[in-house]
Amino acid sequence: MNTKSLYKKALSLEFLSIEEGLFLYENAPLEELVFIGNSIRQLKNPGKIVTWQIDRNVNITNACLSQCKFCNFYKNPKDKDVYITGIDEYKKKINELFSLGGNQLLLQGGLHPKLGLKFYTDLFSELKLYYPTLKLHALGPPEIVNLARLEKKSYKEILEALITSGLDSLPGAGAEILCDRVRKSISPAKANTQQWLDVMREAHKLNLVTSATMMFGHIETKQERIEHLVAIREVQSEKPENAPGFLAFIPWPFQDKNTELHAKFGVSNTVSSQEYIKTIAISRIMLPNVQNIQASWLTVGKDIAQICLHAGANDFGSIMIEENVVSAAGANFTFDADGIQFAIREAGFMPQLRNQKYEFIEYMK
Repeated sequence: MNTKSLYKKALSLEFLSIEEGLFLYENAPLEELVFIGNSIRQLKNPGKIVTWQIDRNVNITNACLSQCKFCNFYKNPKDKDVYITGIDEYKKKINELFSLGGNQLLLQGGLHPKLGLKFYTDLFSELKLYYPTLKLHALGPPEIVNLARLEKKSYKEILEALITSGLDSLPGAGAEILCDRVRKSISPAKANTQQWLDVMREAHKLNLVTSATMMFGHIETKQERIEHLVAIREVQSEKPENAPGFLAFIPWPFQDKNTELHAKFGVSNTVSSQEYIKTIAISRIMLPNVQNIQASWLTVGKDIAQICLHAGANDFGSIMIEENVVSAAGANFTFDADGIQFAIREAGFMPQLRNQKYEFIEYMK
């Protein structure tokens, strides 16, 4: 096994094996991986356009049974400061979103033991009644698994009910590392690897737009990162021919501030700037069937995210008018619409506003 033969295979958009991907991850020089990642990006998304988005992240509730060791946002359902966001608060936040040129709500929250399917279908229907043009990018595989368990229904039935009530797309939340060794340690009460992947399989059959994520830099090995990428790739390769499937992949480093994983177990974020850039390149190499790779400026900052645009990434994500979960663990970078466009131009690219389907839309300032 040698890097040159693997580069050739990657540039032909062939699937690299776990062993081949790990070999590149551990042995290939960063500058070569950046070059290969960027070359594949140009094959998939030629030109200088870098996409971005305006949306708002609203948390449905902070009550959660998962008690993930990397999350300091959640509360025990019996805690006094538990909340469930009310319709008046949604209206206030949505009106502000629309005033800033956005129309998508990223709705996520904890796994509340008393919030069943009817709560979510009623909520989605009510929001669409008040705001017919609002796009709901909501929940994620762990919530779908939890609802299926509560309602004793299949993933398909849960997803169909949510789609009927207004769900437009399904985020790739809760993936962390798709390896049960890791998941049993850091999020034992959350959906396991097979469940997460199976929800996405059903979502693709129902023609839902989805994304995939990876939170890395904690207790996982490099091989487990590569296995995660291969698992995403395999599910993508199974989707119906005309289904959108995973339109984007977004990796970000573990944010350790005040988390149980850090405070009790001494686990810190191990991802250097160079390693994040390398991971973007490796993601592009290992995922030739995923169209878009997003640089997580929220967790690595503007400068590193800009470099990632030359290493395989073609998307800069959202200005994220509101974000509470990752920020609670130490991610504190911010952008407004002008700032994110300036950052893209400063990196040598042309900013292009998009929607969740990666359709280009005009930015109306």
